[in-house]
Amino acid sequence: MAARSGNRPAELRSPAQIPVRLRAADERKLAQGVASDRHVHTLTGRIPLAEPRPAAPSGFPAKAFAGEVVPFRVVAFREGHDRIGAHVRLTSPNGEETLHRLTAIEDGSDGWEAQIALDLQGVWKYRFEAFADDFATWAHAAAVKIAAGVDVEVMAALGLHHFLRAAAEKFRPTAERTRLKAVAASLKDSDAATTMSVATDPDLAALFEARPLASLASATSEQTLLVERTAAGVGAWYEFFPRSEGAKRRADGTIKSGTFRTAARRLPAVAAMGFDVLYLPPIHPIGRTHRKGPNNTLDAAPGDPGSPWAIGAAEGGHDAVHPDLGSMADFRFFVREARKVGLEVALDLALQASPDHPWVTSHPEWFTTLPDGTIAYAENPPKKYQDIYPLNFDGDPAGLSAEVLRIVELWVSQGVSIFRVDNPHTKPLWFWEWLIARVTAAHPDVVFLAEAFTRPAPLRGLAAAGFQQSYTYFTWRNTKRELEEFLTGLAEETADYLRPNLFVNTPDILTEYLQFGGRAAYRIRAAIAATAAPTYGVYAGYELYENVARPGSEENIDNEKYEYKLRDFASAEAAGDSLAPFLRQLNAIRGAHPALRQLRNLAVHWSDDDGILVYSKHLDAAFTDSGSDDTIIVVVNVDPHSVRETTVHLDTRVWGVEPGATYEVEDLITGAVWTWSDHNFVRLDAFAEPVHILKVKGRP
Repeated sequence: MAARSGNRPAELRSPAQIPVRLRAADERKLAQGVASDRHVHTLTGRIPLAEPRPAAPSGFPAKAFAGEVVPFRVVAFREGHDRIGAHVRLTSPNGEETLHRLTAIEDGSDGWEAQIALDLQGVWKYRFEAFADDFATWAHAAAVKIAAGVDVEVMAALGLHHFLRAAAEKFRPTAERTRLKAVAASLKDSDAATTMSVATDPDLAALFEARPLASLASATSEQTLLVERTAAGVGAWYEFFPRSEGAKRRADGTIKSGTFRTAARRLPAVAAMGFDVLYLPPIHPIGRTHRKGPNNTLDAAPGDPGSPWAIGAAEGGHDAVHPDLGSMADFRFFVREARKVGLEVALDLALQASPDHPWVTSHPEWFTTLPDGTIAYAENPPKKYQDIYPLNFDGDPAGLSAEVLRIVELWVSQGVSIFRVDNPHTKPLWFWEWLIARVTAAHPDVVFLAEAFTRPAPLRGLAAAGFQQSYTYFTWRNTKRELEEFLTGLAEETADYLRPNLFVNTPDILTEYLQFGGRAAYRIRAAIAATAAPTYGVYAGYELYENVARPGSEENIDNEKYEYKLRDFASAEAAGDSLAPFLRQLNAIRGAHPALRQLRNLAVHWSDDDGILVYSKHLDAAFTDSGSDDTIIVVVNVDPHSVRETTVHLDTRVWGVEPGATYEVEDLITGAVWTWSDHNFVRLDAFAEPVHILKVKGRP
């Protein structure tokens, strides 16, 4: 099925899946984008429609991933008190057209909504349509007036008119038209009781809900929604440096690099933790000029491998692999081995060059030349990267763009369909719009992740222009208040076009929270990342609680960017000194609960403690393969140094439970089962179990 609608109570802001038909004349005029009863061109239709969503800024298409439940929302109203209805008309990538009835949002906003799961990848079109609901208007007025003894005969006469009109509509089934004629006959010279029974008949209300008696039709312009593959929005990422996997110390103290072949031996362990994307830093030849030594020093010793981001040497550039790692055939072997265990390989796309890159001599116009004739190296004050030249797209935009496209196409041909892009905010936005459009037109399954640690405007601009995923400010949002605001923004403000990938750490980022929060901090951050968004990531060493920073920085000391890391993951886990079992448990929970594989369904709840964060994720049965609702409640102590006791307060209507009613929850971490309601006592010990991940099981 290409599109599915959910069905929840109106007060919970969900639609009913009921097809709508208008009169043929209204259908024709809606197709022309005009109201059915006016002749003067205005921006406003007869039934005003505003703020259609999903929507992206600057005219870019909104985005979703296959299987995502998308809230289609619009503001619709009319003058006076007459009733209106609204629906969204969807056209799938294969041209199939469906109608989905919207439900009024009962919050005084005049908002209307339908939640629809779009399972078919490709470009969808949609527009919102609103109409005067003539039966609903009459039924409401008749019930009120007849009860008050006002206009009884007028209400009967109006009802007779409406039912005769409805009975003449040829799109209605024959049996329905026959029934409507009979009702019309009963209203001829009817008394108050008969008219009241017709106005309040629930079967007639359902009939007209399915096929309204509509007029004054209006429509928005047609909007575009790009539905990309599921991996564009759902995934658990793991990052490692292949040169460290299988690396060995020689007798003289130097280290022999790992290879693609030795790194492949680690793949089953990564897959066993439940990860499905393996991200590799750049795998290309590394420059020797100004090569960095351990901890970003300027004096590399013989045998120091240098930073993988200093791309390019005599052995080649972005289209080559580092000889220490093996050959291109070895890389293809690595990709095949990853696929065998259910891992997809993501490759770093870092558009920069070492001073030894072939481009420096063949295309100096692709760099920034200083007045003294030298090429400017990269800086991110106060950091300096003397081993890297940034690219400049203004000298030869066509030539440089074509070269990058060639490189991406090359790696796609080698089996890569996910690219993590390094510092995309340092390149022109037009370039990314062009590149991603060109690549995905030929390869619709290719995914680009933006390492956009930058200001909000360029971060959001990159997402709107085409990036399927983005790093965010998650690592720097640690308090309850910070996380509530941050997660709500991801789920509600930018979800139409920006998909967050909540990496808990990176080679460059070891926050103070992790440095000083102890092992509890690592559990807390992993639990939030894995449950708050459908995509999150972990950099190798996280499971070993590597938390010692280089003085004065938020980077790990002995940073793997500049040297090999010899780790013994298996021994640490055997000794009970690894977070791997917890990561395995988190990923298993994610796999078992589809609510956690959605972004827009996060709802923040309340607690009486400034250190206890509470949120839920709910998915209606209409969208689950099991046919049952899926509801997860997360309660987490975000202070890694404390034991907290407090009361949490839940809006249980989010998952269809009336306030005050009881239900059972099961802690998916410990297996404990409790009876809860909307106010519940919790005790979370950061040093033992800092988080509850609760499945709502039902009423006891």
